[in-house]
Order: sequence, then structure tokens, then C-alpha cells
Amino acid sequence: MNHPARDVRSNEDLDTGDGRGVWPAATRAVTRIGRACVIEGLADFGPDDLNLVRGLFPARHVTLDGDVITVWPPPRP
Repeated sequence: MNHPARDVRSNEDLDTGDGRGVWPAATRAVTRIGRACVIEGLADFGPDDLNLVRGLFPARHVTLDGDVITVWPPPRP
């Protein structure tokens, strides 16, 4: 199922109010799975996209695999 970028599914804020948005520009969907966050792209993400998401989650492990960026849940105590 294709979703235009303006139809990103998310329970997160998508816009900071300054026109830049929050997620990488190629974001298709943002999904929460438990305490993880999965960002799906319309195309492969690049290093700048990964760094943007890492900046949003500075204390979390964030990985890039082509068109998916995963923000892994923090370790349980």
C-alpha cells in the first residue's frame, strides 16, 4: 500500500511548526511497536536521515537498514 509523504501514519508530532517537520523528508510511516519506533521510507534513507533520528532519540540505539530506521527500546533495568 503506497502512502504519499503527507499521509504519514504516526502518533508522534510530525511538524515542529517551522516547516522542517520532525522526521526525514522521505518518511512514509512511523509505527510504534511496544517501546520501539519504526520509521519506514518511500526510498532508502541516508546517513543524514539516520543522524536526524539519532538526534531525536539521543539516549537510544538507532539503526538504518535501507528504507527502515529503527529506534530500539532502551534496555530494561
